Amino acid sequence: MSSPSTSPTAERFPNGPFTRYMVGEGISMTGTWMQGMALGWVMTEVVVRDGLQNYEGLLQAAPHLASGLVMLALFRFGGACADRHDKRFILQVCQIAQIGFALAIGQLIAHGSLHTWHLIVAAALLGVSSSFEMPAAAAIVPELVAKENVAKAISVDRAVFHATRLVGPAAAGYLVGRYGAEWAFYLNAASFLALMGALATLPRRPQGTVEEEQKRQGGAGEGFRHVRQDKPSLAMVALLATNTLFVFPVIIVLLPLYAKNDLHATPEQMGLLMLCSGLGSVSGSLLIMALRPSLRRIAILIGMVLACGALVSLSQSHELIWAGVSLVCLAVGVSTLVGLANTIVQERSPAELRGRVSAVAGLSFFGFLPFAAIIMGVMTDLFELRNVLLGSSICYAIIGFIVMLTVGSKVTGEQEQETSVN
Repeated sequence: MSSPSTSPTAERFPNGPFTRYMVGEGISMTGTWMQGMALGWVMTEVVVRDGLQNYEGLLQAAPHLASGLVMLALFRFGGACADRHDKRFILQVCQIAQIGFALAIGQLIAHGSLHTWHLIVAAALLGVSSSFEMPAAAAIVPELVAKENVAKAISVDRAVFHATRLVGPAAAGYLVGRYGAEWAFYLNAASFLALMGALATLPRRPQGTVEEEQKRQGGAGEGFRHVRQDKPSLAMVALLATNTLFVFPVIIVLLPLYAKNDLHATPEQMGLLMLCSGLGSVSGSLLIMALRPSLRRIAILIGMVLACGALVSLSQSHELIWAGVSLVCLAVGVSTLVGLANTIVQERSPAELRGRVSAVAGLSFFGFLPFAAIIMGVMTDLFELRNVLLGSSICYAIIGFIVMLTVGSKVTGEQEQETSVN
């Protein structure tokens, strides 16, 4: 392990540790996006092979439900561990576990032995790993830079995350169509090694004051308390939850069904649609990096309008190009809103609570996504997918704008304008 590092206050941005971590994360996330696209496509085939096509929408959401319920049960513990223990070690253990999952599913696909229940069980096991990985990954980025560079670091982290969506899904579409879906899983397993190598080079976090170190040992409920008392953070978590309920299931759960059944797309074309989504997400992340804090509220509102309009457009689309442009707009809106929300939450979080606050912010995604995915899946089985897209847009607009009307005036991200309540 590296020896304790000095405070990064005087360091330029980006510094060496942050750059190495971003490179490793970029390679790893490319593999993760490859696997995600391949998994959605494989599920559409496995469900038919198992004779369960009448429940295709529900079963497409089932892995997300299994993973999300596990994370919902463990996220408090994962957030507390991220504050109390070495985040590098937590992340390395999680990478090893995910390598095992990817290799196992790849082997089942290669031998023609994969069934629906395999994917659901694997998703539940992956949820255990993600319960610890997500809070640690969210909390480690601000520790690698000076305090005044936290917003920039989070924006770069989000940009890298979304930029990999430009490469991963398109590469997966090519691999699935030419060599078989198992290769997306094998290459994802290999990609984790890059992040593990980067983590091994990172310094320990600087030692805090006695009071800060004592607070790190506090209960998981401290994260909830901070978010509840800090109005801008609470508003951002509410908006993240609204996105999870009405928008994320479209991108994560329904897109493979939409591409295959409504657009009659090939695996390669499915990869191109996800590439369009990634392009929009990168654009949104880059916009955030250049955005002044005083413009954050209007940027969030514009993001909501873009997302709502894109959902309506997708509900009417019958052409691949039309759907691709709509996905770009949807991703720009969602990326802007989610990126700003996470930035504001991290900026306003005390360092000693960052892991637990990250877990609360993550709950707005993983806590709601299982139920949102199942509801969307059932609605898709009962009604046409296009009607579900239109309904999602209406619900998202109503609830999202109500949140902004009630608490949006306090959302600037500038702590000097509103003192956080301790």
